[in-house]
Amino acid sequence: MKRVPEPELMEDEQQARAYSEADFSEPHAMFVRLCGEAWAGCEPRGRMLDLGCGPADITVRLAEKFPLLIVDGVDGSAAMLRYGAERVRRHGLEGRIRLIQGRLPGCPLPGDYAAVVSNSLLHHLSDPQVLWDTIRCSARPGAAVFIMDLMRPEDEALARALTARHAADTPAILQHDFFHSLLAAYRPDEVRAQLAVAGLEDFVVRAVSDRHLVVYGDIPVSDRRPLSPMNHQLPH
Repeated sequence: MKRVPEPELMEDEQQARAYSEADFSEPHAMFVRLCGEAWAGCEPRGRMLDLGCGPADITVRLAEKFPLLIVDGVDGSAAMLRYGAERVRRHGLEGRIRLIQGRLPGCPLPGDYAAVVSNSLLHHLSDPQVLWDTIRCSARPGAAVFIMDLMRPEDEALARALTARHAADTPAILQHDFFHSLLAAYRPDEVRAQLAVAGLEDFVVRAVSDRHLVVYGDIPVSDRRPLSPMNHQLPH
């Protein structure tokens, strides 16, 4: 099935509220668990970057899981970040989590992160290299990276079946978004091709459920490669 792109940003207030109030405990707990497994024995410390943090549920979970990390969460949607700020306050993590509104590419980031994570951002990007280039120029050499995203099914019928299986009890707006996100997602072979272009071909790509894939690895210790011209405004 050919990929069908969807909007890059979720800026609608109703949409942001639905995502903030939805129960994503199962996939978000899986994200944190798999992240911990990928980093077992070498957990990073210092500053971590969460790209596409949305209402900051995973951001908060990661800050609680890894107490030696300070987290910068970045999202392009002001509506999502308002709900994220409320969540951060409820958990008393204002001293360890900073939320930044910015759209990639071009969001000014301090760089030199010890870890970079992202959940469900890749399928929103019309140019997937934006994610990998941002990671390369924001992370220090040797930094740990962990990405989870949806995985495009073989056909639309399977996408509808997955929506019925995993989103039937959610509001209509979330069912709509989940279905279209499946259509917009990338396949593992496509992600491996993206990583090769970015010089991250040693990263692991694997399916972890009927609808999710993960990507993880460490930024090469050698000098970072030059980025594409459109990303030169991001700090190195």
